Amino acid sequence: MEKRKLRGGMVGGGIGSFFGSVHRMAATLDGQAEYVCGAFSADPQKSKKSGKALYLDPSRVYPSYKEMAEKEAALPADKRIDFLTIVTPNVYHFDAATTFLEAGFHIVCDKPMTCNLAEAKELKSIVDKTGKVFALTHTYTGYPMVKQARDIVRRGLLGTINKVIVEYPQGWLANFLEDGVTTETMWRTDPQKAGVSLCMGDIGIHAENLGRYITGLEIGKLCADLSHYIPGNLLDDDGNILVRYNGGAKGIIYASQISTGEENGLNIKVYGTKLSLYWNQENPNYLTVKSKEGITTTYSKGNQIFCQDARNAARLPSGHPEGIIEALANIYLEAYKAIKAGANTGFDYPSVNDGVIGMAFVETVLASAVSDRKWVEMLPTGI
Repeated sequence: MEKRKLRGGMVGGGIGSFFGSVHRMAATLDGQAEYVCGAFSADPQKSKKSGKALYLDPSRVYPSYKEMAEKEAALPADKRIDFLTIVTPNVYHFDAATTFLEAGFHIVCDKPMTCNLAEAKELKSIVDKTGKVFALTHTYTGYPMVKQARDIVRRGLLGTINKVIVEYPQGWLANFLEDGVTTETMWRTDPQKAGVSLCMGDIGIHAENLGRYITGLEIGKLCADLSHYIPGNLLDDDGNILVRYNGGAKGIIYASQISTGEENGLNIKVYGTKLSLYWNQENPNYLTVKSKEGITTTYSKGNQIFCQDARNAARLPSGHPEGIIEALANIYLEAYKAIKAGANTGFDYPSVNDGVIGMAFVETVLASAVSDRKWVEMLPTGI
């Protein structure tokens, strides 16, 4: 590929969308790409207004993603987009991704990848068939200290891992504990738009992914207890999961969106026979490692990093905070490398495989929650 900025398009993410603007900032942070078109809403007029606000050529602001895929594919190679970002409600992820993959475009998709495991497996087969890059935005894997934690585990410094605890408390749904929510104002609570799960599909899937990314451990069995605290909510809004990993380690995954007062408290603790480590997303520049002798070491980006992946992900000198936009930008950068290399393996971004495993995790949790059995085996992914 010639040396130039990659051209991107976006489906969803129009006026009023928080994640649309976050993705645009992250995708263009390093000057490696620019957005040139989009279908920003299911409402053609809203899509048009969004494109105007982004100063896009009106002829490349589309009323639907189906029309966008068809018309972009018909453009000359030096005009059409290279990749598509999908930031829609979950229900559109599968069809939008499939449409653009089959039209010849690479994909960056928000999580969860699909609404269910069957769709996830089918989408993987399409990615494999087309050979296109598919990056899933499990953003927290882009933080330098998360990569540092993974390196510590890979080097065997923790010893044998015995226990993994991942917590993801949020409190944004607590405001509805007494009055309930309506699907008209909260698409994430609507099964027709969100899919099979609210809390687990939205943030529990991040907790599972973070634990697997850092430790490399795969879940063998789990025992789940899900709750529906919000009146009128048909989907889970809180969950507690006991985990048995393949190889003998055990763990706890707790995810909640009714934990009053919490903001975005994703954190992980990993306990090995030699060391333990702790990382907290709300204070992401620091990684705490403890020894059994009582020695505590705090790694901060820039001054104690010995992992090349963490060095690559750290953009500012020590003491200058970085956040979620930079972490998401790191995922985009790795996807861009893959696109330019014409390869979809060997790069450090969450892939379609992570999407399949994530949906297998969600559906296993749901099956466990309604089962009379204490432990339920992880659903097969075929990966």
